[in-house]
Amino acid sequence: MTITQLITFFLIGIGLSFDSFAVSVSCGLMKREIRFLQAAVVAGSLAFFQAAFPVIGWLIGSTLKNLIAWFDHWIAFSLLAFIGIKMIIEGTKKDGTLTDFDPFKLSVLIGLSIATSIDALVVGLSFGFLDMPILFPVIVIGAVTFIASMLGMLFGKSIPAKRSRQSLILGGIILISIGIKILVEHLWF
Repeated sequence: MTITQLITFFLIGIGLSFDSFAVSVSCGLMKREIRFLQAAVVAGSLAFFQAAFPVIGWLIGSTLKNLIAWFDHWIAFSLLAFIGIKMIIEGTKKDGTLTDFDPFKLSVLIGLSIATSIDALVVGLSFGFLDMPILFPVIVIGAVTFIASMLGMLFGKSIPAKRSRQSLILGGIILISIGIKILVEHLWF
């Protein structure tokens, strides 16, 4: 593994964790009395799904890669750019208030975990198309998401919700940049 791959996987983990961070900030804002073990359960669920979905995407992408090898870099770029733009748009929207929000309810927790991990599924799909390894990125994505989620709940107790929108914008920019990097590497190198 090269240092460039290591940095890329870390940046992907950071980019993907911004959705979970934003959700965690909301959890902290809505449940200011959240305890460490409760926060760890929420962060663990978000991290588990964020790490599992790239594996599913990778399996699908690995199966289809031979059929689309000549334009897979365009697919990876398009998917990452789409996700990044979506995150930027979400980050610029005004947040509504959540009045009946209980992140400890199992159905809510799983719903939040799945919703924040769809982007990771697409990233895994692009990894499969590009025949990239999956184990290390999954570990990085899960660890970064867990840490970001724990920090998000901690920050949610003390910062305004506006910051969570800014983190979505930054995450979107990171994912678009990675998509551009993939495209440049495959077209000119």
